[in-house]
Amino acid sequence: MRKSLLALVLCLGLAGVMLAQSGSVQINAGGATFPTPMYTKWFSEYNKMHPNIQINYQSQGSGFGKAQLTAKAIDFGASDVPMTDDELSKAGFKILHFPTIMGADVPCYNVPGVTSSLKFTQKALAGIFLGTITKWNDPELAKANTGVKLPAEDIIVVHRSDGSGTTFIWTDFLSKISPEWKSKVGAGASPNWPVGLGGKGNEGVTGTVKQTPNSIGYVELIYAVQNNIPYGDVQNADGQFVKASLQSVSEAAAGAAANMPDDFRVSITNAPGKGSYPVSSFTWLLIPAQIQDANKREAIKAFLKWMLVDGQKDVEALTYAKLPANVVAKETKAIALVQ
Repeated sequence: MRKSLLALVLCLGLAGVMLAQSGSVQINAGGATFPTPMYTKWFSEYNKMHPNIQINYQSQGSGFGKAQLTAKAIDFGASDVPMTDDELSKAGFKILHFPTIMGADVPCYNVPGVTSSLKFTQKALAGIFLGTITKWNDPELAKANTGVKLPAEDIIVVHRSDGSGTTFIWTDFLSKISPEWKSKVGAGASPNWPVGLGGKGNEGVTGTVKQTPNSIGYVELIYAVQNNIPYGDVQNADGQFVKASLQSVSEAAAGAAANMPDDFRVSITNAPGKGSYPVSSFTWLLIPAQIQDANKREAIKAFLKWMLVDGQKDVEALTYAKLPANVVAKETKAIALVQ
């Protein structure tokens, strides 16, 4: 009898272990498209190591991530723009920001006959997106691209149609370098665009630019690289023309990393430095400070720890920049705030 009871207990225990490893922890997340290629790889790799943990991610823009998390429709969000004090207050519960990677917005273009990499002054980019520079052979573009035969064609501007952190990064940069942009449009995830066609997600803007002659748009670097679309050098705060790269994005983050605020909400657009790429940014996971479901809470915390160490090893292969070591150390401590 006692042997039978022991056998039953062992069987039930084994069944419990098997159940715990059978995909029982389902975590729903969503938001930014900017880091989607990286998140897709991370969530897949983590699931291979931990088959009982499944993270489902909806890539629908930073606005979606913030709104769905605020509505408690997802377990955590993702955004390329930190939540404002007002947004955090309206959420009604404490939300923590965890930087995951660094990336860059690039001006991608489709100009038939132009094969060399174009250079964009800060004045040129602001003018193009304000609609005051309308021709590819405008003097402001021509002076920075000596020897390049620019066509006398209308510039077709392509921008995001959805609430987007990629857009916030782009408009945050334009607001810093153009008083006219700042006063007329400003920085935001869903600005009132003066000109242009809308595309949904980085994918939509990439596709529209690729299919539209004489167009220009802005996308996260990996989307331009993966789709083989030309993207230009951008004039930085030191007056240098810099192409987006792992090194130039890291240089943009160097100053901010040394003075990272405790809540990790910081902008690194138009950062100083000769080799600094000016349209760079961190991107964040938005994690509730209180997670009632213990299994989800521990799974999310374990993923964050893995992401900050092992996950960073895969970052550069997808054209993102690793988090600075001091930021990783600060975040690792902050994981304890998730309870």
